Amino acid sequence: MIIYLIIVNMITFACFGADKRKAANHRWRIRESTLMGLCAVGGSIGGMAGMYLFRHKTRKPLFFLGIPLIIVIQVVLAVFVYHYI
Repeated sequence: MIIYLIIVNMITFACFGADKRKAANHRWRIRESTLMGLCAVGGSIGGMAGMYLFRHKTRKPLFFLGIPLIIVIQVVLAVFVYHYI
């Protein structure tokens, strides 16, 4: 599980960086739903790090509210699974 989380967070972080680079060069972009999907499947920490490190999507409510919300949900689920399953 830890290896999976490390890999998905690295991929998510890289996608935020690639999308920022594509935006600066006026090229085809990575869909917002793809970025949020990567966050939802475990890459939320990488997404938040990429968002603030690359200063990308920081003004969009879907991201500056959505990613922290995903993190909270993931932590609550992890605690629940750890204690009750």
